[in-house]
Amino acid sequence: QVQLVESGGGLVQAGGSLRLSCAVSGSTFSSYAMGWFRQAPGKEREFVAIISRDGYMKYYRDSVKGRFTISRDNAKNTVYLQMNSLTFEDTAVYYCAAKSGPGIFVQNEYDYWGQGTQVTVSS
Repeated sequence: QVQLVESGGGLVQAGGSLRLSCAVSGSTFSSYAMGWFRQAPGKEREFVAIISRDGYMKYYRDSVKGRFTISRDNAKNTVYLQMNSLTFEDTAVYYCAAKSGPGIFVQNEYDYWGQGTQVTVSS
């Protein structure tokens, strides 16, 4: 059973920073591309950042480029999302997800999901 557990969410003032972590257990972490997604109240879940299996390729949605950084430590089976210069619009539940095989940009094809961690940015 593959499990993903997010942590690091919380309440932060606008302009502040948070670092999210997602620990993966139950499978070979390095065989999965990893993604961070988020869902704000009343909105659809959206892609935030994706990292390839080897960590060399990284992709970001335009609104977080230059502010967020995705990284992974395959020795620790953990993926991270460093979030800087947070704005109210970043408020959402953040989910990590794991994807084996191709199609890393297709959200609905991710194999495993975490339970989510709340990020609230006060303006």
